[in-house]
Amino acid sequence: MVAVNYSTMRNHLKDYCDRATDDDETVIVTRKNEKNVVLLSLEKYNQIMKMAKNAEYLAMLDRGIAQLAAGRGQQHELIEVDSDE
Repeated sequence: MVAVNYSTMRNHLKDYCDRATDDDETVIVTRKNEKNVVLLSLEKYNQIMKMAKNAEYLAMLDRGIAQLAAGRGQQHELIEVDSDE
């Protein structure tokens, strides 16, 4: 991870983009009033988003298991489906 100020980033944008994509580097761009931003590769961004979605799904499963353990589950009959459908 590297931190760089806005002016330096602007003057060397290609270099920092290459570092993010080619070297898998996370670049923090520091700005006034703590309005910082992060530059990272699309691949790394997609990995982070996938992990977040997986965490949300696992949390949902945990809530469901807790509800079943607390006796708040419902039992339903299975629906029979004809084999020609």
